Amino acid sequence: MKTNLLLSLLLLLLLVFAISSFSPAQGPQGPPAGTVQGPVTNSANSQIPTDFGKSLSIDRLNIRGQTGDFLVGNVVVSGGDLPWDPIPVAVTCDGKARYTTTADAKGNFEITSNATLRNGDSNAKFAERLTGCSVQASLRGFDSTALTIKSQSLLDNPSVGTITLKAEPGSPDAEGSISSTTTSAPKEAKKAFEKARSEWQDQKPEAVQRDLEKAVHIYPQYAEAWYQLGKVQEMLKSPEASDSFSKAAAADPKYILPYGRLAELGVQSGNWQQVVDATNHALEINPRGTPQVWYYNALGNYKLGKKDVAETSVNKALAMDPLHTQPNAEQVLAVILADKHDFAGALQHLRNCLTYLPNGPNTEVVKQQIAQLEQLAPDSK
Repeated sequence: MKTNLLLSLLLLLLLVFAISSFSPAQGPQGPPAGTVQGPVTNSANSQIPTDFGKSLSIDRLNIRGQTGDFLVGNVVVSGGDLPWDPIPVAVTCDGKARYTTTADAKGNFEITSNATLRNGDSNAKFAERLTGCSVQASLRGFDSTALTIKSQSLLDNPSVGTITLKAEPGSPDAEGSISSTTTSAPKEAKKAFEKARSEWQDQKPEAVQRDLEKAVHIYPQYAEAWYQLGKVQEMLKSPEASDSFSKAAAADPKYILPYGRLAELGVQSGNWQQVVDATNHALEINPRGTPQVWYYNALGNYKLGKKDVAETSVNKALAMDPLHTQPNAEQVLAVILADKHDFAGALQHLRNCLTYLPNGPNTEVVKQQIAQLEQLAPDSK
């Protein structure tokens, strides 16, 4: 009885944090560019917060009144448009990620000293410390050119240049993130969609919603418009978001992006069958998957009582995620092992979590889980 009670509490703590960690699709609001975000994720449905900052210019550097603390650049997609979602950008020095940020909806990104660099580096002579480092963008299914930060008069020109993303030939990631229905959309529907894109960049979510609704009214098979409409509705806390994502998936079953949102909404609402269905569809399109997709799949299957499937999925999430961009995955594996009365194994994974999780609510959850399991496996203390 005591064992069952402690395991139930263990799972409850995990799920409380997992659900509370999800947030609706980000819109115009978001943290300033240049915030240190943590390890760069290649997930197509990255949860890195969106920055809708305005175009960067030398005027902003002058306002700061400092030199060498501010670098800017931009990202473009060869032969196509930028995605509406933010694009992770990483600065790598000597093979190690030192700084991460995101490009906004117009492709602009900022690297600033208004945050501490990794490894405890100070902000002093910020740009000089990054001289010779490489800057690349990250988008699944796309190759990124690399820029090298050069020693220069940053007061005269803080730009590091332009990063170009090019689709990998035959990549399921690139193909799955583009809907075939977009090229078939009639002229008026495309016009409304592009107007909505511009309004999204200009932080006008209500106008975005209005024009996307116009686009799907003209062309009900417009999968990308349905998907973007769902994101705006999610941001505006509209209950219609799930329906829009479902319509996007129905309009183009090979379009992978809606399934990630449907999985997230399923977790938030406790609709575990929806979570499993959405992730299974995503894995049919791209069998390799992403850490996030495998994690959601594991969580959904666990809640539906399919613990062996859940264990296989969470191990795949961990195997392809050495930087722990989906940190809750190891906690799910610990719960599964605890369920099998492998308390020593569960404790090992939970203690490992404490080596990479930042201080915060999740750290406290893990500590509570460890304390509970130590009651069941006192020899493992």
